[in-house]
Amino acid sequence: MRIAVTGSTGLIGSALVRSLLTDGHEVVRLVRQRSRTGVQPDGTVGVGWNPARLEIDRAGLAGVEAVVHLAGAGVGDRRWTEAYKREIRDSRVLGTETLAAALTDLKEPPRVLVSGSAVGYYGQTGDQVIDERAPAGDDFLARICVEWEAATAPAERAGIRVAHARTGLVLAPGGGAGGRLLPLFRLGLGGRLGDGHQYWSLISLEDEVAALRYLVDTPGLSGAFNLAGPEPVTNGAMTELLGAALGRPTPFPVPQFALKAALGEMAVEVTGSHRVVPERLLEAGFRFRQPTAEAVVRAAVA
Repeated sequence: MRIAVTGSTGLIGSALVRSLLTDGHEVVRLVRQRSRTGVQPDGTVGVGWNPARLEIDRAGLAGVEAVVHLAGAGVGDRRWTEAYKREIRDSRVLGTETLAAALTDLKEPPRVLVSGSAVGYYGQTGDQVIDERAPAGDDFLARICVEWEAATAPAERAGIRVAHARTGLVLAPGGGAGGRLLPLFRLGLGGRLGDGHQYWSLISLEDEVAALRYLVDTPGLSGAFNLAGPEPVTNGAMTELLGAALGRPTPFPVPQFALKAALGEMAVEVTGSHRVVPERLLEAGFRFRQPTAEAVVRAAVA
């Protein structure tokens, strides 16, 4: 297929593009830099867009059969100033609005749009097990997720099948949560964050890519899907798993006041709890390569 991908240089996007190219698909990357438009050395095709200005090269999307939309400013990349919170929101909502409008204008729209979202949609849920039937939360990230998903409405009205990929915590050696945590743990400086009782919904990079492709390839799958492993784990338990996998001690818990001083408002997300399970993915027949928290951790440190 001819498949368009936004956010193609990020952790998930890069892995997805590699997977698609390996299987012989033609990949169109939506890019902001003019120097990266046109045919690239890896065989992908760069198509220009500027979500902040609601601009996109519609002609470059001609013939696209599927779109995977992953673009958005990194939630953990900077301290949450008011300006950066606007960037987090606008990069997702304006980007999705721009893309959805462009797809509906195509003479032959794609069959499917898999649009990024996050388990933050549900807000802080403590130790309650949450599936896709749960309502939205009301904190900063939850409100963004609601807007983010709603921005695909024009594509849905145009008859494009839309699936919302509510991704959990992707653990991988080269980026994401793993990219930040693993170096500390390898040095023996890892430890639980806050009291360690908060649940984290982990997924391996391999399963994240496989799940995105499953949503693209499987007819009839629309609406929200939790992209998180079947076994959420507490931060304390994950700390022990990482320490054991690396053969390193985990003696340095980080108290909540220190996290708040270092991270500001984002500390709420780090110590918050999301015990999310992938009910709809499992019902649809998807099978995880790393279904347990231990398997996810071991894949990340391999």
